[in-house]
Amino acid sequence: MPERTNTEKRRGPAVWTAAEGAVLARLNAPFKVQAWLNGIAYDPEPGTASPRRILRERKANCFEGAMFAAAALRFHGRPPLLVDMRSHHDDDHVLAVFRENGAWGCVAKSNYTVLRFREPVYRTIRELMASYFDVYFNPLGEKTLREFSVPFDLSRFDARGWMTTEADISWIGDALDKARHTRFLTPAQLRALRPVDPVLVKAGLLGADPRGLFKL
Repeated sequence: MPERTNTEKRRGPAVWTAAEGAVLARLNAPFKVQAWLNGIAYDPEPGTASPRRILRERKANCFEGAMFAAAALRFHGRPPLLVDMRSHHDDDHVLAVFRENGAWGCVAKSNYTVLRFREPVYRTIRELMASYFDVYFNPLGEKTLREFSVPFDLSRFDARGWMTTEADISWIGDALDKARHTRFLTPAQLRALRPVDPVLVKAGLLGADPRGLFKL
């Protein structure tokens, strides 16, 4: 696609600088977005920075990482979609989801090694959520996933400049929390849950920043 100007790139309503556009242009596949997120620091501090700030500051929590991924995927023509994963005795998790050949995959930033990228091989969002169930656990090894949202389109916030604002955008998280969610487990399944293998817990926490772990 030709440059619109020498100094700016536009994807959707956001105007990116030439430097920002150069980075985003290289992230032309979901796995490349994931690799970029894996290469920046996990940010344990509260707050929600825009994708522009993530590009500049090179750090992100899981929600910020998902929004950055959604913006990067949108730069290459995909809709900016999030899915919220609600938990019990744990932090919620947020994914940037995408479809290829009719199947769902996702990109994610996480303090846990096992809660990141998924290939686009899942027929439904519930199937995608199921791929996370056994590896979504807290530091005690409790399986914590309880609900998941419908895909949430961030383009509804274009007028508020969610991709490039310098202001905190935690209000997006409030809106996502109000989206329709579906329970993952029946009461009987919930009662029958077993703890996670300690070896898997150790693997999931490999390289984790202790400051960003859920405080039990």
